[in-house]
Amino acid sequence: MRTDTPHLQPWQVITGGICGLVLTIGLARFAYTPLLPSLQAQTGLTDAAAGGLAAINYAGYMTGALAAAWIDDVRWRHRLYSGGLWMALVTVALMALSTWMPVWALARYVGGLCGATGMLLGSGLVLGWLMRQGRRPELGVHFIGLGLGIVVSAVGAWGLSQLWSVWSDQWLAFAVLGLVFLLPAWRWRPPVPPHVAVAAHEAAGATASRRWTWTMLTSYFAAGWGFVISATFTVAIVEREPALAGQGALAWAMVGLAAMPAVFLWDRVARRWGDKQALLLAFGLQTLSVVLPAVSGSLWAALAGALGYGATFIGIVSLTLALVGRRSPHNPGKAMARLTLSYGAAQMLAPVVAGYMAQATGTFKGALWLTAGVMLAGMALLATLPQED
Repeated sequence: MRTDTPHLQPWQVITGGICGLVLTIGLARFAYTPLLPSLQAQTGLTDAAAGGLAAINYAGYMTGALAAAWIDDVRWRHRLYSGGLWMALVTVALMALSTWMPVWALARYVGGLCGATGMLLGSGLVLGWLMRQGRRPELGVHFIGLGLGIVVSAVGAWGLSQLWSVWSDQWLAFAVLGLVFLLPAWRWRPPVPPHVAVAAHEAAGATASRRWTWTMLTSYFAAGWGFVISATFTVAIVEREPALAGQGALAWAMVGLAAMPAVFLWDRVARRWGDKQALLLAFGLQTLSVVLPAVSGSLWAALAGALGYGATFIGIVSLTLALVGRRSPHNPGKAMARLTLSYGAAQMLAPVVAGYMAQATGTFKGALWLTAGVMLAGMALLATLPQED
């Protein structure tokens, strides 16, 4: 029996979810990356302070993930997701209203919280709605919002810089642009799902699958390591190529453009060969994309690595979160959030290790090879799971 309001169609819920990801991830989190150069050039923001703001944003995301991991009440999950849509625009606008560092820190922290509401609560609500409607429980199409968010942030930053040279105007224009995505994201939110008590046999199943849970947590840690290393150093590698010097926004857009069609392909691969085999393939291809810049300093290797990274990280995230969410149909967002904590732990540790290695050796190649090894270890763990998982 369907308890959700019947007037919403699947394409509306999915489109609303995509727009929600563009708002909460593409603008509230990713807009900072392409807008940072003008921010630094016009306000004197130092590299250390810029890195600190990035860390504060990630701290907000992890805080949101922790909260999402413990929220059981479906009404509160829906309220927080709804609030995150509006706050995503507020945080972007807030960056333009002051040059006081504490204000920027607050804006970036809340922006991180918004990212968690969109990525975890929003994705969980969409997946739960699809399952209750008897639809295919996949998140590939939904996660187009991640790639689209990257493209919007990159292309938007380039376009706005052509119209407005003042950094604060660019941030305000981004907030206005966000209204385009806010309307469908708000109107087509998944309705509040019914509150259903978790059955005893489901709880027992969760205990029985402890090995499966820890295997997924550890392999997703490896995926997070691969994600953050590529996200941190891909643009730097491309910028060092004379032909692409100063084209950081373009490189960032290429990652998003590669990610957008990839979500369809990974869903098809999973349908044909199964989730486990699809994840193993995604891990293997991402490992290759990490290795390419390490074995060759050529332009083609850097670009191929960037495209490969964009095409594979989205598949790992989509397949893993959907797989875990399906195993917790009464609260998929909570299960996704707990897994994200493992992913996030790697994102905090990996850049520190890579930074020390690069400082000691004068190159990032050692860090890239280490990342490839971590990814291969994650693959080995996934391979131990039975095929039916």
